[in-house]
Amino acid sequence: MKRCRVVFYLLSALIPALSLALEPQAAPGLALQGADHYAFTVGDITVTALSDGTVPQDLHVLLQGASTEKVDGLLHKAFLANPVEASINAFFFRLPGRAVLVDTGAGDFFGPGYGGKLIQSLAAIQVTPEEITDVLLTHAHDDHMGGLVHQGKIAFPNATVHLSKADLDFFLNRSNSASANYAMSYFDQAETALAPCLAAGKIATFSGTTEVLPGVTATIHPGHTPGSTFYTLLSHGQSLVFIGDIVHVASVQAPDPDITITYDVNPSLAATVRRTAFAEFARNRALLAVPHLSFPGVGHVEAVGGGYHWVPVDYGNRSVSPGSTYADPHQSGDK
Repeated sequence: MKRCRVVFYLLSALIPALSLALEPQAAPGLALQGADHYAFTVGDITVTALSDGTVPQDLHVLLQGASTEKVDGLLHKAFLANPVEASINAFFFRLPGRAVLVDTGAGDFFGPGYGGKLIQSLAAIQVTPEEITDVLLTHAHDDHMGGLVHQGKIAFPNATVHLSKADLDFFLNRSNSASANYAMSYFDQAETALAPCLAAGKIATFSGTTEVLPGVTATIHPGHTPGSTFYTLLSHGQSLVFIGDIVHVASVQAPDPDITITYDVNPSLAATVRRTAFAEFARNRALLAVPHLSFPGVGHVEAVGGGYHWVPVDYGNRSVSPGSTYADPHQSGDK
């Protein structure tokens, strides 16, 4: 009798859960993750995605070139609803004699609770700010350069900051606010983050296609900002492209790359860059690292109809010896 009562209680607990599982569900609610990191390999280089946190995006306000109904329909198809949480991702890897960071997150710019977790995420992989030798900025927006400074001091004191000359010149010239229809805050934040590094002689600029580090090539793709940059990492025939902000919301902008966002300094050019890049990435099956797609923001785009689909990488959590081959653990050893 006691055993029957236990089974009854278990079934009573499971029935509501089972009925909920049968109903269409929205995305799960938010939870504080703290430091977060995810490592993967490109050739013989280990790349680690680092979380600086997430922030909510009101897409009804931010997206341009689509009705609210269209945006909501695409979100619903992806089991999302407005507002959508945007990841703030940075990436770390080592080269001989170098420790490289791609973007630095928002730092203190968004205020408590929104971003600012990059240093904590670096500490989780046992990397100190002093170890960083090079910072590759995809562009000069607050959620990519904000982590360069903390309380007015340079956060990565031994690092050279690599940034396109076009972005440095544009964002350190406050008169560009009117012509770009950008709020003055963009230029205030650039002054806060970049001026101390510039004064310390720690910014290295480039124009056009440039090998900024051994095996790392920068290419400029203006639209989101005047000097928005892709960085391509090559190692032993494999590659990873850090693409910056050519896409913010995969569930909306992948199926319709012509949908832009208010952060674009030149929306029509940004849309063209997205379409052109997505076509090339899909054709070449390129591996991409993306700052604002759900952490870790690493995956591929595939062509679907007249648009594209974002395909995140598979998750892996085991050691692999150099030269080892796949072995199914179910086919060896005791069951």
